[in-house]
Amino acid sequence: MNGDRYDDDLDDLDPHDPYDDDLSGEEDRGEEDRGDEEFDAQILEEELRQAAAVLDPVPAELQQIAVDAFALHDLDAHVAELTFDSLVDALPVRGLTDVPRMLTFRAGEVTVDVEVTAQGLMGQVLPPQPARIEVLGGPRPGSPLMADDLGRFTGDAPPTGPFALRLRTGGDVVVTEWLRA
Repeated sequence: MNGDRYDDDLDDLDPHDPYDDDLSGEEDRGEEDRGDEEFDAQILEEELRQAAAVLDPVPAELQQIAVDAFALHDLDAHVAELTFDSLVDALPVRGLTDVPRMLTFRAGEVTVDVEVTAQGLMGQVLPPQPARIEVLGGPRPGSPLMADDLGRFTGDAPPTGPFALRLRTGGDVVVTEWLRA
């Protein structure tokens, strides 16, 4: 018997009630019963959503981050995969402090080498070509950086927190993976 029932009288059980134990011996319920179950599941889901919103609401900051991340989503962009990160892949050198972080991203034929320091960004797009580069760090991109004919670019502001780069080269858009500065 279901633990939600307080009535121990078996004569009061409805064989068509999905919350009662199946005492009728019927294997298949009718279409009408399945519709009731689906309807009950929808009501239950809505009640659970409302309870979660009251008891464990999504923090406003997290909700804003999710909205901002969706706003930055670019469906036509190629995602550049991180292929080298000096924090992970390079051998540490004894005695050196404040070592710049070296990053390499690749998307198809385009490679982006980036050096991140306390003074800002410096990098190169390969094969060498002019590009417009945006440092993404929130809903509004920072001031755009321009890569020259050799693909070189610099920026005076170091990224803070999570960041990504969006490159516009000719007709292509390339977005790097998100990293923490």
